[in-house]
Amino acid sequence: MSYTAPHWLPGGHAQTIWPALMLRPPRPAYRRELWPTPDGGEIALDFVDGQDGAPLVVLFHGLEGSSDSHYARALMHAVARRGWHGVVPHFRGCGGVDNLLPRAYHAGDAAEIRWILQRLAERHPCLYAAGVSLGGSMLLNYLAEDGATAAPRAAAAISVPLDLTAASTRLDRGFGKHVYTRMFMSTLKTKALNQLRHHPHLFAVDTVRRARTFAEFDHWVTAPMHGFGSARDYWREASSKQRLHRIAIPTLVLNAKNDPFLPASALPDHSQAGPCVELEFPQHGGHVGFVTGRFPGRLDWLPNRLLHHFDQFPAE
Repeated sequence: MSYTAPHWLPGGHAQTIWPALMLRPPRPAYRRELWPTPDGGEIALDFVDGQDGAPLVVLFHGLEGSSDSHYARALMHAVARRGWHGVVPHFRGCGGVDNLLPRAYHAGDAAEIRWILQRLAERHPCLYAAGVSLGGSMLLNYLAEDGATAAPRAAAAISVPLDLTAASTRLDRGFGKHVYTRMFMSTLKTKALNQLRHHPHLFAVDTVRRARTFAEFDHWVTAPMHGFGSARDYWREASSKQRLHRIAIPTLVLNAKNDPFLPASALPDHSQAGPCVELEFPQHGGHVGFVTGRFPGRLDWLPNRLLHHFDQFPAE
């Protein structure tokens, strides 16, 4: 089976907003597990159960996403139709589980991905992993760190802010600032202020409330909370683009050139990726949109593309 780039809704902003507003599939029949974390926290994982011995598809959501995000529902439905297993692990403070620790999640958090995948691999010998946006950044950083010992048989990263400096600059200006950044700040700031109730010296409450851009929030909250010197240090150290050459399992990197979160000029070329990395940059698709077909469109292109990639690397 071959796949062509989607052509419907070519505008980057439309491809980002439209699926979430109008095309969200029905909620899959999730089964929830709550896992205690090694550092005393708790995360939620939402599973769809498949046939005995079938592969497991793990999907790491994007910034402030969940198992109810449109792309998560679409992929989990596609996985269930095959009789495969699927799971959407939630990052700290997401999925309706409060985060009471003096940490959250960030683009370079390979350790969190490693712990989740290693535990899942104990149940499912054949495991595939996909990550969307910030979750894709975390997954790519993990794959680069672990090389040939990484848990997934194959992986995919979709609409990833591969260059965090370029992505943050894009989101802190114009349309991005007034729509996307404002939307993310509302939940990020609420969660940060809630953490201060348990850890009052974690950061200054007035700086959190004043944050209006990713540069400000990452400098005052994300960076100090996770051991980075500044927002720029965080962006530089956590960007996954610089590590693509170290990935040693089959990995698809899929970004639309009209993604409003990352300028096309920041996309890597083949000289910056190792032989196990397949770069695919369609002209259209926006940010985790990839809507195809007649109005109002369909969301099946992305799940089909990911499963087609995983099919190339079956269980031995």
